[in-house]
Amino acid sequence: MTDETSKFESEMNRGFLQVLVLVLLEKSMYGYMMLKHFERLGYSVEENTLYPLLRRLEKKDFIQSEWDVSQDRPKKFYVISKRGRCARKELLKIWREQNEILNHLLEANKNV
Repeated sequence: MTDETSKFESEMNRGFLQVLVLVLLEKSMYGYMMLKHFERLGYSVEENTLYPLLRRLEKKDFIQSEWDVSQDRPKKFYVISKRGRCARKELLKIWREQNEILNHLLEANKNV
């Protein structure tokens, strides 16, 4: 992968990760659990990428958090909010439209 491709991939991943988190957090999860879930899917996410994103999404009221202190080690659980569901719906619509355009172009280029 070239340096330029790597930069492009980073830009694409930023938006993609936000959508992934909003989809994943339909069920309450803590950060490490999310990282492991992404890892099982074959999508690598760094802790220093995920946790600042979670703080930004919480600040925008797209997700909510709650501490679970019932065990030895407290864990902060996150879940999508009503506002987050609305944002997710809009973002998924944009993603589907973009994907449709890309697929159309790829199909048209097959015949060239």
